[in-house]
Amino acid sequence: MVQWQTNKHHYTSHLITVLLVASFVLGALLLAPMDALGQLLASVTILIFISLCSKEARHSQKYQNLFRVLALVLAIALSVRYLLWRGIYTLTYSDVLSMIAVWLLFAAEIYAGFTSVLGAIVNAFPLSRPLLTLEGMDKSLLPTVDVMIPSYNEDEEILEVTIRAAQMLDYPKDKLHIHLLDDGGTDQKINADNPIAAASAKQRRQDLQTLCSRLGVTYHTRAKNEFAKAGNVNSAIQNTSSDLIVILDADHVPTSDFLDRTVPWMLKNEKVFLVQTPHFMANPDPVERNYFSAFTRMPSENDMFYGTIQKGLDYWGSSFFCGSAALMRREHLDLVGGISGDSITEDAETALDLHKMGYESVYVDRPMVSGLAPETFDAFIQQRMRWAQGMTQILLLKKPFKAEGLKWYQRVGYMSSIMFWLFPFARIIFLLMPLAYLVFGLQVYHASLLEIFAFTLPHVAATYMISTMLFGRTRWPLVSELYEILQCAFTLKALVKVFLKPRAPSFVVTPKGESLEKTFVSPLSNIFYWLILIITFALGSGIYKFITEPITRELTVVVMLWNVFNLILLLSVLSVLLERKQVRSQARLPATNSVVIKTEDSQAWVGDLVDMSLGGARLRLKGEGAYVPEGAMLTSWSHALNKNVHVPINVLHYDSKTKMLRVRFVPKTSEQENEVIALSLCDSLRWLSFQRRRTRPISYWFGAKHVLKVGLKPALLHMLVLMGKFASKLGLIAKSAKE
Repeated sequence: MVQWQTNKHHYTSHLITVLLVASFVLGALLLAPMDALGQLLASVTILIFISLCSKEARHSQKYQNLFRVLALVLAIALSVRYLLWRGIYTLTYSDVLSMIAVWLLFAAEIYAGFTSVLGAIVNAFPLSRPLLTLEGMDKSLLPTVDVMIPSYNEDEEILEVTIRAAQMLDYPKDKLHIHLLDDGGTDQKINADNPIAAASAKQRRQDLQTLCSRLGVTYHTRAKNEFAKAGNVNSAIQNTSSDLIVILDADHVPTSDFLDRTVPWMLKNEKVFLVQTPHFMANPDPVERNYFSAFTRMPSENDMFYGTIQKGLDYWGSSFFCGSAALMRREHLDLVGGISGDSITEDAETALDLHKMGYESVYVDRPMVSGLAPETFDAFIQQRMRWAQGMTQILLLKKPFKAEGLKWYQRVGYMSSIMFWLFPFARIIFLLMPLAYLVFGLQVYHASLLEIFAFTLPHVAATYMISTMLFGRTRWPLVSELYEILQCAFTLKALVKVFLKPRAPSFVVTPKGESLEKTFVSPLSNIFYWLILIITFALGSGIYKFITEPITRELTVVVMLWNVFNLILLLSVLSVLLERKQVRSQARLPATNSVVIKTEDSQAWVGDLVDMSLGGARLRLKGEGAYVPEGAMLTSWSHALNKNVHVPINVLHYDSKTKMLRVRFVPKTSEQENEVIALSLCDSLRWLSFQRRRTRPISYWFGAKHVLKVGLKPALLHMLVLMGKFASKLGLIAKSAKE
């Protein structure tokens, strides 16, 4: 296998070299002297070829990779040609301020082009590994496994679900050891100067010790809270001894086949230090929940990373540790002193350290761990700021672009992942640069309308076409732009802090399991209100400029269209900033199991599940259900336990028209609690089916129309909320004046 991997990368290295050389040569040739009309004709011809090749590349066939490479070569060539044209012919200015604006915009375009090329290389050949299993292996020869569940401030109920699921892993019980790592009840915390905080930490330690004793797992804590999660895990590693280590975040519930599908890769190759699996989120993040309730219909941000990018990284031997849902080899971790702690993204840093030593990683693309996404926009931003700061720390402190021990393609993989998180710098420039021309009259883009059609638009079109080819099933058009706009203002400030003081950021735990008892406007909305006002003002200035300066009308129209595009995106993000009511801590996800409902007097009803969560389910009966009593027993087949489970239920509501029955699970014994968890959360086939259902491609025009449609209504709702707040303040002022 190792020799095959070496040969594969040797062959592909030559292919990528040819790709890049061909792209640069073709890009340079396309700059051969010709008028703008000729350039436009050449560009349109190339775009047609890219469209045809990318269409063929999306279908499984003998020449799929050939068409894929051709599309990439042609698209990169257009981008190279565009950047060369920009650098040679358009960087003109007449004053210092214009010079600064011109070079800022060109720098942002170079960044965007560079990251696009890196992304194209990384995702050129996504690797789909076969599913391995332990079935048929001698169980006595299997390695021992420590399952470690780091915890800081999570609720006991969340921890209990994760522990119970870990105990139901399909693995020899004498070789499986579960450990709860409590960083919220350390000696440092229970002896804190603040008596209230100390009492709370002491109570937490006692509660979790009781929980571990009741469930039969090992409780760990430590003296001091040093190096955050990395230090917590390393402390436990020093006090355990199993061959393999599974790390699960406190809210990450494993399916029963997690070890069955990951351990074989450790047995297959002794150089493998990591088997990473996807993080499947069992609830929507704020974007998915608030943006037209897209959770069950639109691919998530996770789907893009875990469904496409990690598979691309895996091909190049650079898929990395993502902090949880992973299996690691103890002896390899010992070589680097455990989980690395120089950055606040200790997971990717650890993988980098071991890749530099020549050890290998494996990515298994099967959702076998379900977790909780941040519920509020504030928590979402906290999480993304930590990721952005941590990856930038790795760039500054570890310098993967020149790290000894990494192959060139591994350097490309790490740099692609890191460079993405620098997007706030470019995104802010792209948002505000039209302002420089429309309001202040600065020369930001020196080109005629025909030249823009011949050079700029083909470059933009080719970029979107390649993005659709690479990520069409896991990212809808323009959604990435929405995610970037939502984050850029906050992560920009966080990134500046890292560049000034690379070791300054500290690990912040992302809040999970929150409930939103009412709909409200996010307190982080003000920055977007200001951006909308500024860009709207720029649009008004552009209209005035168009009327009063006929000589520059062509360029003014182009910049105004750019400005309108930014305004539409900003209006669309307002939908995310309306935090919609969400009382359930667990979202109900689709389910298809057949069920039987029985009563104590032997009455029975048959039906099929529609959706289900830990708390209950919705099912469609195949007969009349008006007389289902309030208390009954639900029976269904559990793939996780490979047997029928019997769960007590309370009937909440029955709709005689749709024959839809809503029930609540009310387990009365420890075994029944396990069965509820197994039925609702421990079947990877269910997560796989859900993912495939929502990962579907759409056209660019459908995506653009959709963003426009979604953006208008939230803008009006925000205006009503703001007017209501303003009216309330006026009322308070009037009341105070009377008093």
